[in-house]
Amino acid sequence: MDYFGPDIAATYDNDPDVRFRPEHLALESGVLADLAGPGGRALELAIGTGRIAIPLRQRGVEVEGIDLSEAMLAQLNAKAPDIAATCGDYTSTVVAGEFDLVYLVFNTIGNVITQDGQVATFVNAARHLRPGGTFLIETSVPQVRDRFRVFRHDEQGVGYDEYDTATQQMWSHHIRDGYRRSIPFRYTWPAELDLMARLAGLRLRERWAWWDRSSFTSSSTSHVSVWER
Repeated sequence: MDYFGPDIAATYDNDPDVRFRPEHLALESGVLADLAGPGGRALELAIGTGRIAIPLRQRGVEVEGIDLSEAMLAQLNAKAPDIAATCGDYTSTVVAGEFDLVYLVFNTIGNVITQDGQVATFVNAARHLRPGGTFLIETSVPQVRDRFRVFRHDEQGVGYDEYDTATQQMWSHHIRDGYRRSIPFRYTWPAELDLMARLAGLRLRERWAWWDRSSFTSSSTSHVSVWER
């Protein structure tokens, strides 16, 4: 199901999250450019409106993408018509050629709500990588001490996550102007992602707590992980 229709796509880039700020886009695209290498090719799964693809291309990396939402891809095409993007499910959609880097950021691995689908995402990423290429995921570390966790309460509205520890399902609820939008996720632990990577023929190369390459520890609430083919 596509949770990113025209109404969401039209305002997506106005999100106040730190990931949309110019200084963060410079940091994140710099890490990705280092992994892709000079003149490298990168494939973004869930490319969306081009939040990361555009600054990454500006660093000299050739970027292509896959996204399920036609509305998000329309926004990308309006901003950067020269970035090739395919509309499809990134767990199975195949594009031509080999890539130095495949990446999936901003908790989007959780949008795949079954374990089999998440494994398929790793397999699909691996099939697009050249030998020695890398697959990067940025996602949160589950915060499951309580069933509900508020992550936003400000003038933009209220946001909270709801966890079911028996099934590893979660729902991200967003309330604004009296309207609630709920998106289902499947949360994963870093060790589970490492096992998925092994099943796809990848091995863990690096893991950081954030894009600044800070150390990942038991208190980290997010991780940026890099697996190598």
